[in-house]
Amino acid sequence: QVQLVESGGGEVQPGGSLRLSCAASDSAFRLYAMGWHRQAPGKERELVASITSDGLTYYADSVKGRFTISRENDKKMVYLQMNSLKPEDTAVYFCKASWPPIVDRWGQGTQVTVSS
Repeated sequence: QVQLVESGGGEVQPGGSLRLSCAASDSAFRLYAMGWHRQAPGKERELVASITSDGLTYYADSVKGRFTISRENDKKMVYLQMNSLKPEDTAVYFCKASWPPIVDRWGQGTQVTVSS
């Protein structure tokens, strides 16, 4: 079963940047669609960005133009570059691996706080 470990979260001022990383343990990583989701206090978890095994990307409207998702298959890594951060981006960010119906795996999450 693939293990996912996120890193790179922290506290940043509005307008700042952070880069989240997600390390996967599985050698089949290149087959997985990867996504970054977030959950703010009192809100449901939402999809922020995703990238297919072929490199096609999707972004939620709220982060288009500010966030960039990328992957390095040889390193089994997926990244989320977050620029122009806003207080409403504050949430726990989760990495997810998908390869239906075999793989549907979440990481443990990393906290991102945007505050002045």
